[in-house]
Amino acid sequence: MSAEEDKNKLAYCVTDVPPWYLCIILGIQHCLTAFGGIIAIPLILSQGLCLQHDGPTQSHLISTIFFVSGLCTLLQVTFGIRLPILQGGTFTLLAPSMALLSMPEWTCPAWTQNASLVNTSSPAFVEVWQSRMRALQGSIMVGSLFQVLVGFSGLIGLFMRFIGPLTIAPTISLIGLSLFDSAGTSAGNHWGISAMTTVLIILFSQYLRHIAVPFPTYNKDKKLHTSRIYIFQILPVLLGITLSWLICYILTKYNVLPSDPDQYGYLARTDLKGDVVGQSPWFRFPYPGQWGLPTVSLAGVVGILAGVISSMIESVGDYHACARLSGAPPPPKHAINRGIGIEGLGCLLAGAWGTGNGTTSYSENVGALGITKVGSRMVIVASGVLLMVMGVFGKVGAIFTTIPTPVVGGMLMVMFGVISAAGVSNLQYADMNSSRNIFIFGFSMFSGLVFPNWIFKNPKAIATGVVELDQVLQVLLTTSMFVGGFFGFILDNTIPGSKHERGILAWNKAHQNDSSNTLESGQVYNLPFRMSSLLSSSSWVRYIPFFVCSIQRTTFWDSPETVPSEAARHGPPVLC
Repeated sequence: MSAEEDKNKLAYCVTDVPPWYLCIILGIQHCLTAFGGIIAIPLILSQGLCLQHDGPTQSHLISTIFFVSGLCTLLQVTFGIRLPILQGGTFTLLAPSMALLSMPEWTCPAWTQNASLVNTSSPAFVEVWQSRMRALQGSIMVGSLFQVLVGFSGLIGLFMRFIGPLTIAPTISLIGLSLFDSAGTSAGNHWGISAMTTVLIILFSQYLRHIAVPFPTYNKDKKLHTSRIYIFQILPVLLGITLSWLICYILTKYNVLPSDPDQYGYLARTDLKGDVVGQSPWFRFPYPGQWGLPTVSLAGVVGILAGVISSMIESVGDYHACARLSGAPPPPKHAINRGIGIEGLGCLLAGAWGTGNGTTSYSENVGALGITKVGSRMVIVASGVLLMVMGVFGKVGAIFTTIPTPVVGGMLMVMFGVISAAGVSNLQYADMNSSRNIFIFGFSMFSGLVFPNWIFKNPKAIATGVVELDQVLQVLLTTSMFVGGFFGFILDNTIPGSKHERGILAWNKAHQNDSSNTLESGQVYNLPFRMSSLLSSSSWVRYIPFFVCSIQRTTFWDSPETVPSEAARHGPPVLC
């Protein structure tokens, strides 16, 4: 084995089961890796839900999204794609959600912006935020049914034929760019603190990522010894937030930060929500419909659909990347269909529980597989259980609500920047020396910024005479990712260009190549509990797009003489 092969060798592949203690330790690591993205979503949504000054409710939202993320992770690993891929809140639904909440009828009353006027227990305030949450819930639940249909019917393959890098790049990039106002508003409460947070995250994730830190460890063979862990590479966001949080605490303790609510920098104090942890219950079990009966609006559903489509495209790429990093064969069509369908079901559950968001595959956790060299799905099962446990412990969510607003702003500046750049990175597959491609990408990006900006400044410009149509157009045209993705899709599929020029060939090749592996597809992707074996004898199963008729084998024969007798009689196994 060469040095390069030894370097890339997995300690545990997807079907291996590490020792229980290693599953827990690595499961905690995956949870910590996902923390930044998971907790950012309810904190951002709080602005649109009028909850900036309601710490206890924010903690409930964080606990709920932890619980649902864990539940959806278990469903995905067990019955979905069956790869070690963690599920969590998605930024693709955040943009249309904020667009919906920015509509005139959902604009927060002025008094909710003043902490001294907010009584979090008053029925009037509770109705203000719960009515907005219920509108989000209904839209997400109905919109997620589309993803369930696309996944379990096998239509995702048809969609992917027409969607290439020039559609994906502006769509994903505009998710980050459209949320710059949220990052700026939070960071602007104290630019010094937010800049410190940003610098720390950049320092840990970029400059110190190759530095291994010695930690004391113990095992039966080596007894007590030191192991070197790339802690800065694994947990840059958490370390940056924690250190900034600690510095804010020290500055608050010695009254360096102003105590007057009207003074600049007041929101950097750590004692503003000090009573939240004390007020939060030790145990609180999230349940469906906890905020009331969801309501549905056509505008909300259409806006959420734009986010759902983007999420599906992103997840297909994550599935292939996860398979490569976990030593699994490329995912077959039936497994991808099942994965997308389960993600749709996860969004449905997230809507029912009231997270104000959906769920999707977490790319950062896929990347963590390459760092740890542990691709076992049992580790992700442990992560799912841990997330659910944290969701039940109310104090955990309460602790995260005490993060100072400028610290959150500094984190968002890095995260949204990375999301925007991740979208642009898809252009590596297209020929960017082509004037056709430069025009499509440039026009799509610019349109995705111009139209929403103009609509926000002229909210009464859309007046068709039909209220429902006005609302739909308002949400769609203020959702940057929809506008940019729409123009990218139309132009890329109508302006003449070869598949090579468009990047379709390179895109497909990149998502089909796999690392060397010795696993058969059936070992990885067949349903658990012998369900595949029990159902494979039924003739009707071949018509189900998310089920395989028999175990897919990787062995094929060169000539009829070398074919075993059983295979000669029945032929090679056929996939549904």
